[in-house]
Amino acid sequence: MAQWQMPNGENPVRTAVRFPMRLPIRVLTENGELEAMTENISANGLLFVSDQLPRVDSRIEFTIAMPAEVMGAANDVTIHCIGRVVRHYLQSGTKKAAAVIDEYSLKA
Repeated sequence: MAQWQMPNGENPVRTAVRFPMRLPIRVLTENGELEAMTENISANGLLFVSDQLPRVDSRIEFTIAMPAEVMGAANDVTIHCIGRVVRHYLQSGTKKAAAVIDEYSLKA
């Protein structure tokens, strides 16, 4: 049986296994709240799209309702996260931001 090893690399967000999931989120930034949609999620972070993007290196908070079938639970699992934006870019006219998750807590 193979053992899991931490990837060697400079950016753990880009090397973690990502799961394509489109889930609505509200992102709380230093300038207020914005509506966004996730594109993919990993154990370390997420990629989201929004009409407005928080600045790189800014602190953000968001809550994700993970579907029960994905979590292997009877009900959806709500996860509150605190993180920071590490990069953003424009792709095919869509504004995208990548964020690292620094802290999280499960909500009942």
